[in-house]
Formats: sequence, structure tokens, C-alpha cells
Amino acid sequence: MARFLLIDGMSTYQPGFFDESERLAALSKLHDPLEQLSRYIDFEQFRAQLDEGFSREEKQATGRRPYGTVLMLKILILQRLYHLSDEQVEFQITDRLSFTRFLELKLGSKIPDFFTGWRFREALSGAGVVKDLFNRFTRHLEEKGVIGKTGMIVDASFVEVPRQRNSREENKKIKEGTVPPAWKDDPDKLAHKDVDARWTKKNHETFYGYKDHVRTDADTVLITDYVVTDAAVHDSQVLDQLVGEKDRGRKLWADSAYKSVATDRQLQEWKIDNQIHEKGARNRPLTKAQKAHNRQKSRIRCLVEHVFGHMATSMRGPELAYIGLKRITSGVGLANLAYHMCRFTQLIRLGRVEVAATA
Repeated sequence: MARFLLIDGMSTYQPGFFDESERLAALSKLHDPLEQLSRYIDFEQFRAQLDEGFSREEKQATGRRPYGTVLMLKILILQRLYHLSDEQVEFQITDRLSFTRFLELKLGSKIPDFFTGWRFREALSGAGVVKDLFNRFTRHLEEKGVIGKTGMIVDASFVEVPRQRNSREENKKIKEGTVPPAWKDDPDKLAHKDVDARWTKKNHETFYGYKDHVRTDADTVLITDYVVTDAAVHDSQVLDQLVGEKDRGRKLWADSAYKSVATDRQLQEWKIDNQIHEKGARNRPLTKAQKAHNRQKSRIRCLVEHVFGHMATSMRGPELAYIGLKRITSGVGLANLAYHMCRFTQLIRLGRVEVAATA
């Protein structure tokens, strides 16, 4: 136990042998959420895919790894959960006992610096393994019977990035899929220019960046699949990447942005129960019956908003300061995986998932 000693008339603090364990016990009593993640999620399940992926990228991106891949993955999860930069996450790991416990580090352990974290994330993007990690965890939940098979909800959310101030001619070249000639001769400038992000408008608001298109399980509101595009891609354009013939017999909820004759025909062909909201037109407003039906559908469809609400509030995202579709796709994928894990532990706390299912 810590003591205060009186030396030369001054009070001096003398740490006790059990101070760290007592502080950690206090954090546990306060329901440390990271302790819940450690308790119910086996991060070792990702090791094989991480090691296999980095065997291709190790020399180019990471060199000799002084830290384990699972440890570094957990650091990236912390970044997405708490919306931290590389420098901030290094500081917080150094400062916070809850972080070091989550990473299974001790007070005297060497902590990866911010550049190591940056290199690891770059290698992760280059290897393209984030989606594999997400799918691995999703399959685990399916095998344990956590994810239902009755219905699914699809929706999309903007992922804004720092806005670029380009000339009209430069923006025209970018939209054409080419790099402005002046940028090619200036590598430093080109490194800070995002040629993949796009502008778009929705409800009179302007957005710049990308979109996170997600499919969620209607029973548990767990994300079961996702696609990342630039912001200008319409929600309905990626529907066939999120649902298909494998979903025969299931219900699909979505807002009216996904409604079209072609979509109705495709879902009918796939034998998917179409619960997409009806869409009105200027010369063909919705009937009372259609409005009532839409309200009924909204009881289920609105659940997907909890996903984006959690990311916007608890995770303070999903805005990202990365450049390029490849890096953004990895960042969004990590955010989706982090939400996936948090929602899973929440379902356990709510008693909707048996703890035995986590083994």
C-alpha cells in the first residue's frame, strides 16, 4: 500500500508494491469497456491472417517487426475506438492503465512509437487484409449462431476527409481519372492530394470524401458486410455487392434511395423479401397506405442508424485524415471491425448472447 512519509517537514509519496493492481481493480469496478473486449474477444484468431498478409509486405513496409502483429492490430482498434492520431495513441498508451492492460503491457514494457503504428497501418493497407480480418470475425459469430438469418438492413454514411482546394481545371482532370500535369512534377504536393475522394450533395448539404456502405443483421444490428466507395457513388449502385442469391428467403430493409424498378426485379429474381421503402414522385405522391407501410418498415430499417450514431458519438468518427481510397478503405474497415466488437460485447451485457457462444 502507498504511504506518505514525513521527511524534513515535507510529505513524500512512497509507492506501494500493489498500487498498479489496486488501480486496475478500481478500473474493473468502473466497468472498463476495454476489459470487456479483452474478456469476450479472442484477438489471437486474427494472428494467422495478419502474419500471412505481412509476409508479402514486410520488407517493403515494415522491415523487421519488433512487435507482434496482434499487439499492433489492437493499437489500431484503439485508434478507431477513441479517434486518435498516431501521436495521440502513443501518448495515451503511455498515460492510461486501461490501454496498457488491453494491450497486455506492463508499466516497464516498451511501447511502440507513433511511427511504428503508422508503418504497420500502411502495411495493413498494402496487404489488403482488413476485410479478411472483418470477415474472419463475422464468420466466427455466424458459426456461434450470434448472427441471425431472417433479415438484413443496408444503408450508407459519408466518411468526410480534409477538403481539397483545387482549381476547376485540376478538379476536371481528377474527375477524368487523371493527375494534373503540374502535380506529377511535384511529388511532395502530389503526396498531399487526394485524387480518389469526390464531392457530392445530399439534402442541400455538401460533402467531400467517401462512403461506408454497410449491411447489418436485422436481429442484432451487427455489421455483416461493407463496401467503401467515393462519396459520389449512389447508395443503390453497390446493393448487388452487399446482397445476392445467397440471401434467398431473407428480408431486406432499406430507405427509398434504393428503390427502383430494376432493384425490385432483381430482388424478386433472388427470392428476397423486398422491404425497401416506397418512393414518391412529384406527379405521383405516396398514398396513405404506402405511407403507413413505410412507417411500419421504418421500425426495423431505423436500427441501422444506431451503427452510424455509435460511430459518430462514441467513436467520434468516421471522419479520417488519410489520403486515397486504399488507405480510407483500411481505416473504414477497422472502424467497422471496432464497432462489430463493441456491439458484440454489448449484446452479451444485454443478455442477448450467451457467454458460452464466445468460446
